[in-house]
Amino acid sequence: MSRPEIGVSTLHRLSETFNKTIKQITNMNVKSIEIVDDGFHALNKKRVLTLRKLGKSYGLKFSIHAPFADINIASPSQCMLKAMLKRLEKSITLANILEAHVWVFHPGLKTGISMFYPGADWIQNCKTARLLYSIAEEYDVKIAIENVPEPYPFLMKSVEHFKRFYKDIDVDLGIALDIGHANLNGQIELFLEAFHDKIVHIHAHDNCGKDDEHLGVGYGTVNWKKIAALLKRINYGETIIVESVEHVPESIEKLKALLV
Repeated sequence: MSRPEIGVSTLHRLSETFNKTIKQITNMNVKSIEIVDDGFHALNKKRVLTLRKLGKSYGLKFSIHAPFADINIASPSQCMLKAMLKRLEKSITLANILEAHVWVFHPGLKTGISMFYPGADWIQNCKTARLLYSIAEEYDVKIAIENVPEPYPFLMKSVEHFKRFYKDIDVDLGIALDIGHANLNGQIELFLEAFHDKIVHIHAHDNCGKDDEHLGVGYGTVNWKKIAALLKRINYGETIIVESVEHVPESIEKLKALLV
């Protein structure tokens, strides 16, 4: 039976400087780190080379969460989309240099003019996802699309959205299952059952079922014992990244006790 590896995201340190954050991640009791390529932690070649050196010294492996602030891969504005794609491609190239095992990105959103162009945002969302997949193949980077939360106007939040997505694209794109996000529409178990063969990465955090709070594991309504049993049943053996913004060391240890 495969056993997942528990890791941690730098999301809980996003308000701190990059240099301070990388000094702290070596003290976490994990060997897998997800770097949020945004805000104060936005990556460049110098930072990636620093991370590579750190990884070799401490036996760490990395994943990258793509930029998401002001990013909409379904944007109806071609000039804005061009700028966003340039930013995302840069992130993928840096994932290649870092030898990240996966690059996670968000689906597109509806906009204030979506009602005037029915279906256009969905078409662009799929088109951009295919393009990102092609770019990632060129740089030998595995990518995964994340389920995103209610009540925000994302195009891909539910199991049905993802089923439609896979019918409309012709590439083998993996899923980064966000457990906290799936909890907001009560679909954690449905995602695990419907896409057990496509889930290549997991984000773990908790909430009370109403807001995307990113609470510590066990501090919301997620039934973690049930999740652990389901993950064992589908023989999930990839990485689970703690994406909580509080009680982070405690969350790591709770998941290790349940899953490792």
